[in-house]
Amino acid sequence: MRTRRCTAPAAAVAALLLATACGTDVYGQGGTQPAANQAGVPEYGDDYGAGSADTAAEVDPAGQLIVRSTPDLGSVVTDSRGFTLYRFEEDTADPPESTCNDACATAWPPVPADDVSAAEGIDATLLGEVERADGSLQLTLAGWPVYRYQDDTSPGDINGHGVNGTWNALAPDGKPASADNAPAAGGEEGPALSVVQDPSLGPIVTDAKGRTLYRFDKDSAWPMISNCEGDCLDTWKPAQPVDPEDVKGIDAELISTLERDDGTEQLAIDCWPVYWFTGDENPGDTTGHGAGDLWFAVTPSGAKAPL
Repeated sequence: MRTRRCTAPAAAVAALLLATACGTDVYGQGGTQPAANQAGVPEYGDDYGAGSADTAAEVDPAGQLIVRSTPDLGSVVTDSRGFTLYRFEEDTADPPESTCNDACATAWPPVPADDVSAAEGIDATLLGEVERADGSLQLTLAGWPVYRYQDDTSPGDINGHGVNGTWNALAPDGKPASADNAPAAGGEEGPALSVVQDPSLGPIVTDAKGRTLYRFDKDSAWPMISNCEGDCLDTWKPAQPVDPEDVKGIDAELISTLERDDGTEQLAIDCWPVYWFTGDENPGDTTGHGAGDLWFAVTPSGAKAPL
C-alpha cells in the first residue's frame, strides 16, 4: 500500500521538501438498519392521501449513485445524499415500465433521469430512463425504474425494503438487495473514500461506511499533529489509513498517514488528520460540522466545508 507520510523531519532540507508537499500553513486555523419493514406498515396509497405523478416528478435528481455496504442487505444503492433507492416488483425492466402513479408516486417518488452519474461499483451502462405516463423521464437501473421512499427521512434509512412484499432496495446490478449478497467478514465494501454532494455543505468526503470525515482546528498540517487526545477520542475517532489507490473523487497525492503519539496510525488528507464523529448515527449525517466552532467536514481538497 502506497502512503505519503507528513511527519516532521529532522533535517532542514527534508523540512523544506515536506513543506512543498504539504503546504506552508504551519498551524492552520482553521445504527442498525432494518432488513425489512415491521408488520403493520401500510402498502402504498393506504394512508398517504391523494397524490400525483406530477408532484413526484419535482423530486431532486439523484446526482452520483453510490454503493453502500449494509450488514443485512449487502450492497445497496443510494443517491448522492445517502438516501436509499428502490425498485417496484410490479414494474418491468424489459421493456422498462413504471406502474407506480398517483398516490403510489407520492409515497414512492420517482427519481428523475437527469443529472445522474455512477460511482465505483455501479456499471454506468446500466443507467437509463423510461418515460412515465405524465411524460416525465424516470431514472432506470438495469431497466428497473428507480424510486425513493417517503418514510426514509435520514440518509441511510432503508424503511421501504420489503413493504407489501413488492418494494426492495436496489443492489448495484439492479436486482433486489438481499442478505444473500451481504459481504462476508473482511469482504469488499465500496471505495475507502468517496465524495458526496451534501445539499448544504457541497462536496465532502465520506469513508467506506458512508461516515462523514472531519478535521479539527486545534490540529496542524505542518508539522502534522493531532491534538485530539484523552476524552476527545471518546467522541472523535481517528480515521484509519487507506490505500491511496482506493479513493474516488480525491487526489491520491493528498492521502497521507500520521503516526500518533500512541503509535497508532491515522488517515490525513492534505496533511490534516481526519476523524469520524460518534454522534453521526446514519451514513451521510453531518451533525459534527461546526461543533464548538472547531470541527468541520472535510472537502476533497482537505479544506473545511463552509458553515
